[in-house]
Amino acid sequence: MSKVPSELKYTDTHEWVRLEDDGTLTVGITDHAQEALGDIVFVELPETGRKLADKEGCATIESVKAASDVYTPFAGEVIAVNQAMADAPESINADAYAAWLFKLRPAANADTAALLDAAAYQSAIAEE
Repeated sequence: MSKVPSELKYTDTHEWVRLEDDGTLTVGITDHAQEALGDIVFVELPETGRKLADKEGCATIESVKAASDVYTPFAGEVIAVNQAMADAPESINADAYAAWLFKLRPAANADTAALLDAAAYQSAIAEE
């Protein structure tokens, strides 16, 4: 059973989102996603400063069995990337929720209320 921390928000494409006090968002992939991918061997992160469209694929995670895109939950600008994930992608398998991928300054019209809470995400993955 995948872990689903209650303090985070989630997307239907299996990203977790932490709403930071300064209005920025920290994004990673869920435990469910890393379990589905298996042993992660490569992570390609977006460039800092890149402007992203709503739900745009902006990062790639490759495992021994598949490659998967990571999507931004909202339009905005990438303000930081976690280079440690590119250097040691296997750390995502160890703890997906400690392994953030990028930080986003969302566009002014981002509706964070549209994200799934832990209970809704748990229900969604139970149906897969």
